[in-house]
This record gives sequence, C-alpha cells and structure tokens, in this order.
Amino acid sequence: MRDKFIVGKLSVNLKGFGFVTPDDDGTDIFIAPDNLRGAFNGDKVKVKVVDQWRGRREGHVVEVTERVNQIVVGTLVRLGKKIAVEPDDKRITQEIVLPHYREHFAAKTKVVVKVTSWSPLRGHVVEVLGKENAPGVEIRGILRSHSVEEDFPPEVQAEASRIELEPAAQEVASRIDRRNLKIVTIDGEDAKDLDDGVFAEERDGGFFLGVYIADVSHYVRPHTALDREAFERGTSIYPVDRVVPMLPRELSNGICSLNAGVDRLAVACEMNLNAEGNVVDYKIFPTVIHVFKRLSYTQVNRFLDGDRELSACADNLNALKKIHGLRKKIRAERGAIDFDLPEMKIVLNEAGKPLAITKRIQTVAESIIEECMLLANETVAEHTLKKKIPSLYRVHELPNPDKVLTLNQLLAHFSLHISKASEPRDFQKILSKVKGLPAERVITTYALRTMQQARYSPENLGHFGLAAKFYTHFTSPIRRYPDLIVHRALRGGVIKNLEEISKQTSERERRAIDIEREALDLKAVEYMQQFVGQHFDGVIESVTNFGFFVELDNGVDGLVRAAELKDDYYAFVEREFALIGNATGKSFHIGDGVRVKLSAANTKLRQLSFELVSDVANRDLIAKI
Repeated sequence: MRDKFIVGKLSVNLKGFGFVTPDDDGTDIFIAPDNLRGAFNGDKVKVKVVDQWRGRREGHVVEVTERVNQIVVGTLVRLGKKIAVEPDDKRITQEIVLPHYREHFAAKTKVVVKVTSWSPLRGHVVEVLGKENAPGVEIRGILRSHSVEEDFPPEVQAEASRIELEPAAQEVASRIDRRNLKIVTIDGEDAKDLDDGVFAEERDGGFFLGVYIADVSHYVRPHTALDREAFERGTSIYPVDRVVPMLPRELSNGICSLNAGVDRLAVACEMNLNAEGNVVDYKIFPTVIHVFKRLSYTQVNRFLDGDRELSACADNLNALKKIHGLRKKIRAERGAIDFDLPEMKIVLNEAGKPLAITKRIQTVAESIIEECMLLANETVAEHTLKKKIPSLYRVHELPNPDKVLTLNQLLAHFSLHISKASEPRDFQKILSKVKGLPAERVITTYALRTMQQARYSPENLGHFGLAAKFYTHFTSPIRRYPDLIVHRALRGGVIKNLEEISKQTSERERRAIDIEREALDLKAVEYMQQFVGQHFDGVIESVTNFGFFVELDNGVDGLVRAAELKDDYYAFVEREFALIGNATGKSFHIGDGVRVKLSAANTKLRQLSFELVSDVANRDLIAKI
C-alpha cells in the first residue's frame, strides 16, 4: 500500500512544535520540533501521518511545497566575521547570513531580508527600516513581515492622481438626486475615510431610513491598476499608530469620502420600516448626495444626553435613536449574539510612545450607526438573492461541535451548559447569565473562540452570530474589497471569479487582524515596561501545561510559569482547565482571581511575565451564577 501524504499549511508555535491544517479540511496534524525538517511557520508542506491517538494525528514533514516566509524582518548582528540577521519571528530559530552584505554595519538596525537559500539560511537586505525602537520602526517591521507595503506602486498612484476632484456634471445629472436631504455622517473624531451617511424620519406611523454609501465602484473600475492593487490589499489595515489604506488617499480621503458640504456620488439603500422596525419596502439605486453635517460619536452622545448643540439635526437623530431601539430588540428576539467585549485602546504620543491603555466600550452613537449598517447589509443581501444577482456574502457557519464540547466542559465549572449550540440564542442565554460577573470576560472569550471565523463566500450560508438569514458587506467599499464587489454586482457587472475573490479577501482580512493584534501587543508591552516589579490583581484567562495566563483589568495579559510555582509540582488537567498540585491538591482554574507581580516585559517577544503573589481565587463564582 502506497504511503498517503497530506498537503496543508504549517503553523509553528513559539515552543517549536507545529500543526498542519490540511487543505481538505481534515483534522490538524501535530508536528514535533524534530519532524519539521526545515519547514517554517506559514509554509505549505506535504506531511506523512505516522501516528494517531484519540483523534489526534501526528506526522512529519516530507517536503516543503511552497515557501511563504521569503521576506523576513530582523536585526543586524555579527556572527564572527559574517553579518547576519536575527529574525524577529522567534519561530525562525536560525540567523540568516548575508553573504553579500557590503554596507556599514550598525548594531541594532532593523532590516527586511529576502531569503535566497533555506538550507543553509542565506539572504540579502531589501530595505533598511532604521534603529530598533526608533519611532515607527517596529510597526513598519510588523507590516513588512506580513509583506505589506504602505506606499502605492507608481502606476496606481498615477491613476489616482487622474481621478476627478469633484463629480462630473453629466454623471450627477444622470442620477436620482438626494442633495435635498439633511444626511449626516457619524464617525470617530479622527476618521478621514467617511464612506456612510444616514438620514431618518418618522413617516406614516413608521420610519424612513436612508443609508448612503460612497460609490467607489464608479471610480475604481475592473482591470485597472487601482482595482488590482485594491484586490491585492483586500482591506485597509489599522495598526495602533497609522492607517494603511486599501485605496490611495486621493480616493479614500478625497472624492470617495462623504465629506460635508460637497457633492458626492453614492449608492442609496432607502428603506421604509413599520412601527415595529421591520422593513416593508426598499429601493437601491445610484444617487448624488450633499452631506449636511459631519458629526462625531461624542457630539451625538452629548445630544442624546440632552445637549441641544445639534438642534438642526434633531429630527434625524431622534428618528435614528428610535430605529436603533427597535432594531436591537428585533435582533435580540431572533437570538443575535452580543459578545460585548471592550476593546483595548492604546493612547500614543507624537513619537509613537504609549501613554495610557484604556478600554474602548461601544457608545449609543456607535450602536446607532451599527444598527443602520447591519440593516442595510441584510437588505442588500436579500435583494441580490431575490434578483438572482451573483454576488458575495458575509457568512458565519455553525460552531464546530468539538469546540462546543470543550466550551461545555468549561461551563460545567460554573454550573452552566449549552444544550444544542445549534441556534445563536443558545449562546445568547449563556452570555446573559454571566453578565457582570468576574468570569464574564473569560467565558465570553471562550464562547467567541467556539465560533467559526466569519468569511466571504459566493454562496449565502447565513450569519450565525447575527442570527441573520441573509448578510453581506455593502457599507464600507473604501476600506473593504468585498463591499466594492457587491456594489459592482448591484450595478449589473458580471463578476466571474467570485470564488477567488472570496478566498483572497478572507485571507487578507485575517492578515489585517494579525497585524493589528501584533501592533497592539507590542505597544501594550512597551507601556507595561514602566510597571515591572509592581503588583496587580487579575483573572486567569487560560491554562496550559506550562502555566497560566492572567488578564489584568486594563486588558493586557501575561504568563505565570508552572515551573515557578514553588510550593508544589503542578500538573495540567485539561478537562478541568486547571493546574492542580500533586501533593496539596491546590488548583488554579480559568476564571480564578489572582494577585501577580510583573517580573518582565519583553518587547521582542511581545510578552509579559508574571510571578504569583497570592491566590485570591473567586471561589464563590458558582454560587453567584
């Protein structure tokens, strides 16, 4: 019998072992460090399965079929008489020798290297980023490690420079005119790419809601340099100190941005809602608008609290608030899941140094806009299906049953259980029960990890988390390529490669998320360096065989190593989500409160290390639930 080989993507852990995710969606294959055979994180590999136990497969790499890490970011070092680069990615454990390096050597210089040989590791410098820890250098390093360039190619920039500065009169005359409506944009104070405007009013016992989206598809046409670059980027990226836009600023901040006081081309989704907030009819069409006012979330929240500064927009904002309440109620009743996890926000000074870490909690103004966009996305998705228009959908499939089983094992420690997990409301009920409890964030995070990743697809598969039968992304074509494709579909464009676009844009979205997370982790560790030696209270958020991770109140987390717990030998009991002492029976469970000392803040690894000070576990959580 011939050996069966499996091809898939390799993910390597910082501890040296890896997992291969097969292309055929089978279960992951564990690869021990000695069996990587020169393969690196992200590589496409062919593996042979050599063992299988309790559903877990183990194998070894037979061949690297595609090298992904051809671009590596690192720091210049001397290796005897040779110059080399020490990779930032600690999963690449060897230095990359630079045999042809002839420049002046400067220690602690960050560079970008193109690998020319994998065995032995050799390469050449393609870009010098600057000195380690110089303003912006580390974030640029993160971007380059994911093969992201900030500047646009000359041919793309040239096309952007030829784009008109204001809508052509002939195009304006051909469209339904909505410049008479007092449309507003509502965004953060520092937003510059304004791609959605809204207008609402009470009508005939119900409501009129107009959502107006920048008509990027009018300016970015298929098979142009602008389009090819937008497809390659897939999405705008938002690391903590900058924006890497999908489109050049001439479009994203200029002609495609719905700036107040100027005419702009848009695509309208106008909906009539009944008194309960349900859509009874709608129209989708190209239009021209003239935004009445650019509002910030802060201004709108002040208005909702009674400030009369925005009296000229009062009717619009009051109608939007009523629609918001009705739509939230409708979505809650159908079982939409509200994970409601505060986001960590890092405040930087002009030099990029972190000054503070705050929790960004969604305000009512942000929620109002979210409800409007969700409704427009659902309406457009249902429209394309009814009209049999080939398009893209934003899909979120049923949770993985194995992950639901793991979640239930955790919930059992809190006397909770998800019975079916086949409907969003099953998760909704659990999250409502833990609301306000110390373990709320931990349980919510695990529930979120149980979900499959949302992705793009040419087939409408529904959106589990939103409890929506139809869903797409229509409202952000300045910063998301799938939205641009949906706009083209609505214009009657024939789009033949929807499968390829779905795969590419889903991958680019995940890349953007990884970059943003890495940048956030870097700045969080930088900020925490000033507190080394200080004590903090936190909650155990995850437990492994080498220790447990503790999350502090500001959202940062760090590791308490099991080897440093000196009062006993602690073994990892996976089913219990705990480290349990062999002699004492003392345990550390997920959700327990602990007091720790920050012992190290390593910016290279982007990791915090804690030492346990005292066990202040919240053992009364079960009783409270």
